[in-house]
Amino acid sequence: MSVRKAVITAAGLGTRLLPATKEMPKEMLPIYSVVSNGAIVLKPILHVIFEELFNVGIRQFCFVVGRGKRSIEDYFTPDYNYVDVLERRGKNKEASALREFYKMVDSSVIVFVNQPEPRGFGDAVLKAEACVGDEPFILHAGDTFIFTNGGSYARKILSLFEAGRPKAVLTLKKMPRPTKMYGYAVVEEESNRLIVKRVVEKPDIPPSDLAIMAVYVFDPDIFESIREVGPGVGGEIQLTDAIQRLIDKGGLVEAVIL
Repeated sequence: MSVRKAVITAAGLGTRLLPATKEMPKEMLPIYSVVSNGAIVLKPILHVIFEELFNVGIRQFCFVVGRGKRSIEDYFTPDYNYVDVLERRGKNKEASALREFYKMVDSSVIVFVNQPEPRGFGDAVLKAEACVGDEPFILHAGDTFIFTNGGSYARKILSLFEAGRPKAVLTLKKMPRPTKMYGYAVVEEESNRLIVKRVVEKPDIPPSDLAIMAVYVFDPDIFESIREVGPGVGGEIQLTDAIQRLIDKGGLVEAVIL
């Protein structure tokens, strides 16, 4: 079965980006992006993530949001009257970018699920179980976008998942100076594939230089593993602990290094 669904988490408080995120969700902070006609515009991070996933064939999206994130739902509700106003005022570049975005939104099924309190990345993912059902899915943190010269990172991990149907595919990045800010993976190469042997969340001494980036593909078995783990680092339900649980149960977890 090909991957048709995406879960995008956007429920965090954004405390590391205060005071900019006091009133604006961190996932809505702007970055520069090139649109189809070559013009450069500012788009919220979530907008760019959505386009990345849409362009690799995803059409069903589940956003996990928290309190104070209503602006995300508003942004993903097309407003063609606003586009018309922009065009009348000669803001053609901006109008074209929004019209293109709205066509993608209209071609998608978008569901918003609430995480009432921030209980960790794993808990946020578990909130999306009813949307995902028994299908594999791509998971993307709403505050992370990966710039790469190697083509679409989403297409790369989806292709790896669909070729071998592991329980999960992780996206890793080599860190020149590993710190405890990230989760880390220990991998072994087997037949030109990177097999994940161990993962750990925010360790005092990282076991490798391979940090886990917040973009994954999962088999739905991940939900059972999340339910089986207790609170981890910071007293929260950590997705990394659930991935280790998958590995402990004999599940195959592969990885891509950016």
